[in-house]
Amino acid sequence: MCAGGKRVRVVTMGCSKNRVDSEHLLKQLSAAGYEVSPEEVPLEDAGVDILIINTCGFILDAKEESVQAILEAVDAKKRGVIRKLYVMGCLSERYRDELPAEIPEVDGFFGAFSIDPLLQELSVRKDPALETRRYLTTPGHYAYLKISEGCDRHCSYCAIPGIRGPHVSVPEEKLLDEARSLADSGVKELIVIAQDTTFYGLDLYGQRRLGRLLTGLNDIPGVEWIRLLYAYPAAFPQDVLEIMASSPKMCRYLDIPLQHSADPVLRAMRRSIDGRQTRALVEKFRKEVPGIVLRTTMMVGHPGEGEKEFEDLLSFVQEYRFERLGAFAYSEEEGTWGAQNLKDSVPESVKQERLDELMELQADISLRYNESRIGSVERVLVDSVSAEDGTFTGRTSRESPEVDGEVIVQCAGECPAPGTFVDVRITGADEYDLSGELIKRYSNL
Repeated sequence: MCAGGKRVRVVTMGCSKNRVDSEHLLKQLSAAGYEVSPEEVPLEDAGVDILIINTCGFILDAKEESVQAILEAVDAKKRGVIRKLYVMGCLSERYRDELPAEIPEVDGFFGAFSIDPLLQELSVRKDPALETRRYLTTPGHYAYLKISEGCDRHCSYCAIPGIRGPHVSVPEEKLLDEARSLADSGVKELIVIAQDTTFYGLDLYGQRRLGRLLTGLNDIPGVEWIRLLYAYPAAFPQDVLEIMASSPKMCRYLDIPLQHSADPVLRAMRRSIDGRQTRALVEKFRKEVPGIVLRTTMMVGHPGEGEKEFEDLLSFVQEYRFERLGAFAYSEEEGTWGAQNLKDSVPESVKQERLDELMELQADISLRYNESRIGSVERVLVDSVSAEDGTFTGRTSRESPEVDGEVIVQCAGECPAPGTFVDVRITGADEYDLSGELIKRYSNL
């Protein structure tokens, strides 16, 4: 244990938006004298006094993972490995009444917006000057930039509006200040996130201001890549495509969960867009941003999806050949519009069969896409180095960290350091990762 009980660890579950919350909390704690214990060190060896778990409560699997992490931490507390245990985030926001009774060993439960009360619990006075500062838990060369909180959409299956509340944009000047601070600390890649990034600015400025924000980020010295995630397809802002096509810092990469292609399912999902409009939007992306990489998410087994609708989805994926695609099966979430108004009519076994078939199709699409890149020379941002294997791993602008594949390169001599850019010739591919050979190092970035 740390002398004075001041060594703290925050374990972040779920999405990158949670990670940003954890990093803001850790900055306040470290400035107040707490020693931060990194997550990669085994808890048994870390001498942690205070453990904070930032939970996810979005879908069943995420909830179960968060609960399991809490129970393991309770066991660690009983064995004297940690002294205090606190839980924050979406799970404790969603089940704020049930959790304290079910897991009384936790020293305090705090919701999704409860950084201030948690700081008070830890005898820390919040420093307003640090509001836009972060203690990074990602590698130092990339960081997530959360531009808004909550969501005004009410998709049938989604519990986020009930957990996180309505859409609230972060003022542009605060975001640019935070981004400049990150760049000054060595961040080269900014990954713009929110529950719905395309909605940014409507509540504060009466208009969508995502394009203007991206332009401001583009002007920050030190930032080399800007990546956009979690866009919403309905009323997608045109100026964002123009900026993506013209700005050398904007990655030609877009994460846009489409969820489905069949009209009956999209209506049941309350997505505010139909199949024809969805197809036209994808075609527009391909036309106006040549070479764009599209990452999307699909859902199978939603109420209203019969065999005809599922075949429509397969045909859609086959035709438009998304470079990155994830999928999950519908699960009824309490408190959502779907749970209250729709019957979960597709058997679980059918959902799993459809999920397997869709992902088998996507595996072939991903493999063929990666194989098409063999022989090309691509700019790679180095993420990590393995001295033991004599290799480094990195990503091109076509890969987002944590969710996409990597480029793996055997070092000839000393490996380039994490956070540096290199040119790599792609020499091999599977459905996830690429392999290559180092062609050029850059010393001025």
